Amino acid sequence: MATAAQKHIQLALALPARLRTFFARYPHTSILPKAADPETSKTHYQQEAPNPFQSTKHPITGKWHNPKYSLRRQAELVKLARKHHVEELLPYTVKGTEAKLRKRVELGLRVKGTGVGEKVKGHKHERQLVAKMEKRRKAMLEMPDLIREWKKVGRKRWEKWPKSAS
Repeated sequence: MATAAQKHIQLALALPARLRTFFARYPHTSILPKAADPETSKTHYQQEAPNPFQSTKHPITGKWHNPKYSLRRQAELVKLARKHHVEELLPYTVKGTEAKLRKRVELGLRVKGTGVGEKVKGHKHERQLVAKMEKRRKAMLEMPDLIREWKKVGRKRWEKWPKSAS
């Protein structure tokens, strides 16, 4: 048991100073000792703001206070925690990987025409491209018959010959 605790201490000391400071101020419940009650063992920082990444409303005045960590600092902490494989120990933030993936699934790429059943308006030549290529494909399939007919009739009589498809 003592070796496991020492191992965890060594891992914690291997973290950068910014992450160590953050986890000292806002420890995750899994970091706290098992005997400790989560409500009574909150740090001063946690009592002041349970989630330092979200705005808090003052209980008496009703005014909203900004989060303790700005969005830029949140993003930096999340990147650092992800690099050291401790991101799941951070409190919820919109800069977290899970939140970003959920938002990407909900909203998609936000590029018009990338959704299911959507079309981009595009230029006229782009819109007419499918019909034009289908007409060209059909003409290529009919080409051997047309060549055979042309060889049978000859060039001079071809201009006078009644055309079936036109």
